[in-house]
Amino acid sequence: MKIIYNILTAFVFMAATTLLAQQTPGDTQSEVLIVNGGTYHLGNGNVINNGHLIFEDGKITAIGEGSTRKAGKMIDGTGKHIYPGFIAPAKSLGLIEVNAVRASDDEDELGEYIPNIRSIIAYNAESKVIESLRPNGVLLGQIAPQGGRISGSSTIVQFDAWNWEDAAIKMDDGIHLHWPGSFRRGRWWIGEPRGYSPNKDYAKQVSEIKNYMLSSKAYTNTAVANEAYKAMQGLFNGDKKLYIYADSEKEIIDAVTTAKEAGVSSVVIIGGYEAHKITGFLKTNNVPVLVQHTHNLPSRADDDYDMPYKLPKLLADAGVLVGLQNADASNFQTRNLPFYAGQVVGQGMDKETALQLITGNTAKILGIDDMYGTLEVGKSATFFVSEGDALDMRTNVLTQAFIDGRAVSLETHQTELWKRYSGKYGQE
Repeated sequence: MKIIYNILTAFVFMAATTLLAQQTPGDTQSEVLIVNGGTYHLGNGNVINNGHLIFEDGKITAIGEGSTRKAGKMIDGTGKHIYPGFIAPAKSLGLIEVNAVRASDDEDELGEYIPNIRSIIAYNAESKVIESLRPNGVLLGQIAPQGGRISGSSTIVQFDAWNWEDAAIKMDDGIHLHWPGSFRRGRWWIGEPRGYSPNKDYAKQVSEIKNYMLSSKAYTNTAVANEAYKAMQGLFNGDKKLYIYADSEKEIIDAVTTAKEAGVSSVVIIGGYEAHKITGFLKTNNVPVLVQHTHNLPSRADDDYDMPYKLPKLLADAGVLVGLQNADASNFQTRNLPFYAGQVVGQGMDKETALQLITGNTAKILGIDDMYGTLEVGKSATFFVSEGDALDMRTNVLTQAFIDGRAVSLETHQTELWKRYSGKYGQE
């Protein structure tokens, strides 16, 4: 009976997925397109008022003030705002569809040290979650595995593709390491006291990580191949970045120090709740931070009530390269990424600087700033047109979006339901 139930459940899930298939990806750009008028937020802190943008063959060929007489199909940007596509780093987007349906959850694999696991292989380009991000301007993301100590490798994708091969724009860009906590929460269900206490295994766990890194670095191709060690080689020759999930001051220092001593070329901290306490250390070691989403409660009882809200500004003011990762937010909440950046404006950050947290800064951190993250000549025509301020949920209404010059659909299951039921109740 249980087998029959499982079969029926899987059938219903597959049928629902088929009926709600993703919008067809856009066609390759075939003509010169020109956006005339509007305000251009370049993603590098600069703004062009009443300007123009020309793109051809998926690349931006001109951007500047005033209108242009170049021949091409015109897009009226008058009164609107044009932004580079927003970037969502270190998320399991496309790896999980429904948390409660195990068959649609593929963010984790068995094992603690599995750097050879490639998240891109499991990426579902037709995910309904992916589709829901585009209407808010989130057009790119870093697909990262989770679980274990070293979870595997991530890949950076664009969100308008037939399959994972089409989606990938930077394959296997980094390895993801979950640093152990120096404190651990009591497991009350087995009789341990509630609350936090020092992790007595912390030193041992750090030693295991260091030994694994050193063994990986010493590995050479032999008759017996070690795929896990082979996957780590990019960390030492500069081909890959090491993304370390760590929050406390001690954990961040230990993580960066251990990685650097092992010969890792480039380190990025994800989370970094106490990173503002060690900004000098981060700058000295050239370590950027991808912080958690700003709509959150403080993690410590004695923290400022608004610590999560102001953390990005504290880091940016200290000269640390910072972006938003919106850790602890569900995949569906990733569509709120621009509004998390907008929240930092309320903490005193300049609006264009806040925009960089999800565009130019994140592109630099991920190593894709040569093509994405800002509106500049020669870069990918990945941008969108909004009726208002894209960092404000009240006014961010997209009218058009382009990825590599292709016009992408902004329709989702949610917009279809909205249209359906607005008609039912006589609303326009």
